[in-house]
Amino acid sequence: MKKLILTLCLAATGTFAAVAQMRLTLDQALDLALSENPTVKVAEMEVQRYDYVKRQTWGGLLPQVSVTGQVNHSFIVQQMSKGFSLGNDPYTTLSGAVDASVPLFAPQVYRMMKMNDKQMATAVEAARSSRITLTAEVKKAFYNILLAEQSLDVLRESEATVQRTVDDTQVQYQNGLTSEYDLLTAQVQLSNLKPSILQTENSIRIAKLMLKMYLSIPEQVEIEVEGELDAMRDKVLAGTEGLTTDTSDNSDLRTLELQEDLLRLQLKAENASRLPTIGAFGNFTLTGNKMTMTSVKDGYFWQNPLSAGIRVSVPLFSGLTKMNRSREIKNQISQIGLQRTYARQQVDVQVRSALNDLLTARETMYAQELTVEQARKAYSISDTRYRAGAGTILELNSAQLAQTQAQLNYSQAIFDYLTAKAEYDRIVGKEK
Repeated sequence: MKKLILTLCLAATGTFAAVAQMRLTLDQALDLALSENPTVKVAEMEVQRYDYVKRQTWGGLLPQVSVTGQVNHSFIVQQMSKGFSLGNDPYTTLSGAVDASVPLFAPQVYRMMKMNDKQMATAVEAARSSRITLTAEVKKAFYNILLAEQSLDVLRESEATVQRTVDDTQVQYQNGLTSEYDLLTAQVQLSNLKPSILQTENSIRIAKLMLKMYLSIPEQVEIEVEGELDAMRDKVLAGTEGLTTDTSDNSDLRTLELQEDLLRLQLKAENASRLPTIGAFGNFTLTGNKMTMTSVKDGYFWQNPLSAGIRVSVPLFSGLTKMNRSREIKNQISQIGLQRTYARQQVDVQVRSALNDLLTARETMYAQELTVEQARKAYSISDTRYRAGAGTILELNSAQLAQTQAQLNYSQAIFDYLTAKAEYDRIVGKEK
């Protein structure tokens, strides 16, 4: 049963309407994605498919038994040479046969079974890769919502502050204590905030749609994420502990390694097709002929031959197809060897870049913390000077804009660190 049921609640949003709502923590979002996302389900089904493939191959070593039956009625009797015939009247033949065979030595089947094991391992790794990638994407989508909501709070706080300044300036202008220029400047700054607020609100809607897609949540269900981006400061401070450049668990590298192993086993299976195969077989046939010339009690003349033997098959020539097939596989092995070398270099660069992004975002957060405090203090001083008549509206607007930008930059630095950490975990192959 979906974990959606465990966290779903209904909230009335009007007199006649009710909309399904869900509140999600990051852990709940990850659990839901890993259990309901179609990509993960398909990868798990692929693992199950290769289990069936392995059983099919194993079935090639089991005995094969078949039963056949036939009823044949001769309407016109076949005439033989020199006037001899099987009689002048039509006759009926009943026959039944049981055929059985079992392989005693099948080298290609043995190699195929090892190939199936490696195919299963490749499918398991592909499922692991889909979980790792999905985890990274869900984290990024979750953090994106937190950043947009945090930015919206900052912008609305800034809007409220500017609105207060506009109201105060309006009163001062009406009393002749300030100029119309100061009033217009304050109103323009307030108007300039509205497009940013609308854009941020739209970003939140888009980010939530993206998260719903990853979690396989219906579009009509409203979701809310729990947590605040600025509250994750401690996570940033502790996040760089134990980080290494070890990429031995990288899913792309492991997949290429498994593919190379699979090709080597495929080459062995192809070479094994040149070896002899040995099998045992047996046949039992029961035949009854109903003829007017017979004098048996039930009118049928019955025969029941039984035979068994050993069959040896030795491939001698197949038009050079096997040799060229082996050469093709060897070529593929050489290709994938080059791909592994290049991929390893790419992953090394990626993990170092991710680490550099982590450290840069962390240092940026440190710097922006101080900048936010300085900007708040500067705005407080500018606001006091403006209300006392010692400062100008331009000075106040500049201080207010600097404070807003500093708060946005601080949240952006935390977001950059968290997304870089999610990407780092994906590169090194770290699962949830």
